[in-house]
This record gives sequence, C-alpha cells and structure tokens, in this order.
Amino acid sequence: MDNISSLIKEAKPLYFARKRRRNIVKSTSVLLCLLCVGFAAYSPTTSDVYSYYWDSEFSVSDNVSVIEEMGLPTDEYGLLLVG
Repeated sequence: MDNISSLIKEAKPLYFARKRRRNIVKSTSVLLCLLCVGFAAYSPTTSDVYSYYWDSEFSVSDNVSVIEEMGLPTDEYGLLLVG
C-alpha cells in the first residue's frame, strides 16, 4: 500500500503540470484563432478581379463565363469549346 501512495504522490504534481500546460495551449490557440478571424473581418477586401501572367484583367461575375471574357471560344453553357 505504501508503494501505491508514494507513486500517487510522485505523479500528482506531474499530472497537474501537464493539465495546466494543456489548458494554456488550448486557450492560446483559441485566442490566436479569434485574433485571426478578427483581422480577417476587418481587413480590406479586394474585388473579384484576377490578373494572369499576360497582364489582362477580367472579373468573375454570375452571368458571364470567365473563359468567354478571356476571348476563348465557348459553347452555350460558357464552357470551353473543343474541336
């Protein structure tokens, strides 16, 4: 019985130290996530304009196909026409 109680006394501070460290890691990660979300919410947003390596810009809209805006042949669904 003395062996078990001595083991418990030895392990008790280690258990609570690990528990404290785990709580610190959890709270820090939650705080960082909240900060990232906060910065993302207040950061300036850009419009949906994409620029490719040939320096032509086109916007993404609901009615016009991006492929059609690039000047490529498209079918009636706005998909790339092959052949």
